[in-house]
Amino acid sequence: MKKEFREALEDSPIIAAIKDDAGLSKCLSSESKIIFILYGDICNITEIVEKVKASGKLAMVHIDLINGLSSKEISVDFIKKYTHADGIITTKPALIKRAKELSLYTILRLFVIDSMAYENIDKQLKNAKPDLIEILPALMPKVVSKICKLSTTPVIAGGLVADKEDVMSLLTAGAVSVSSTNPAIWFL
Repeated sequence: MKKEFREALEDSPIIAAIKDDAGLSKCLSSESKIIFILYGDICNITEIVEKVKASGKLAMVHIDLINGLSSKEISVDFIKKYTHADGIITTKPALIKRAKELSLYTILRLFVIDSMAYENIDKQLKNAKPDLIEILPALMPKVVSKICKLSTTPVIAGGLVADKEDVMSLLTAGAVSVSSTNPAIWFL
């Protein structure tokens, strides 16, 4: 992981995740040095990324959620060439591999919904080798703690985070950051 990204992560125990233009406007004044972009389409993603970067923040595009992009590696090329985003978030290991080839930061998003999903984490990490993993839903501090101990890849916890107590329990469990779409969390 490059120094700039590592430092931004250390400075961002809470990462603003935006799902609409209202969130975009609010996140620009947050303390978060990294913004997760969870919305957009091929016509407006460049503008969204430009606004995030113009505010001095790193832009991580959740490529799976951008309307008009496929789940093929060429979508990563599009993000790199036309948006100048700093990195991608995805549930697809093949897109992580392509993003690494293009020197983008990478976050593999994992939904830990049952024991089978949990047992599959190690295999996915060895296959994709992302810079970070994001575990959803976050409200499982014991599971987050186990994953942090299992993995040498830093862990972000996200999803359903409601208050400062949730944030603190996840950071105590070993997560390097907590991502949230809730603006009240961004300004704790």
